[in-house]
Amino acid sequence: MSRIYTKTGDDGTTGLYLGGRVSKGDELVDATGDVDEAVALLGVARAEATGQLADLLLRVQRDLFVVGADLAANPDRRDRLTAGVSLVTSAMTSALEEIIDRLVTERPLQPVFVVPGATPTGAAIDHARTVVRRAERHVVRAQEHGHAVSSDATRYLNRLSDLLFVLARHAAGDVAEPASRP
Repeated sequence: MSRIYTKTGDDGTTGLYLGGRVSKGDELVDATGDVDEAVALLGVARAEATGQLADLLLRVQRDLFVVGADLAANPDRRDRLTAGVSLVTSAMTSALEEIIDRLVTERPLQPVFVVPGATPTGAAIDHARTVVRRAERHVVRAQEHGHAVSSDATRYLNRLSDLLFVLARHAAGDVAEPASRP
């Protein structure tokens, strides 16, 4: 019988990708946890979504696995990472920018703050957006504390939160509620 538990984390540490261990309280562990949470929230959104939106959310979930691997990699073994598999690339961020530009052209954003929750899908995407922002903050904090973090990973998270904002507006459609009434 194979067991899911290893007991190696009982001492308050967790394993890095490509070997080594760090404290579960490490800033980059916080960031990878946030990325994992965003993947799960996008799964909630995808369970409600259909068509191209569902396909795009799945693509983003898969990209976030790349981000997680990049952030969780042993810093002494980063040369073993594979672009687009365990290493975030600038092309991944460029792809997000292209999607954002296309979506905003199709449905221009209204110049108002919108209250999340017009649709279950939009609400889940908005929730994921806030978690991605938190991941980005944790990554920046880790950089400030001396961790070597890929600038591509940081840019990807920043751009992803923009995409999720746009996707949430798309998912809300015409039923989105402005934050204040005129």
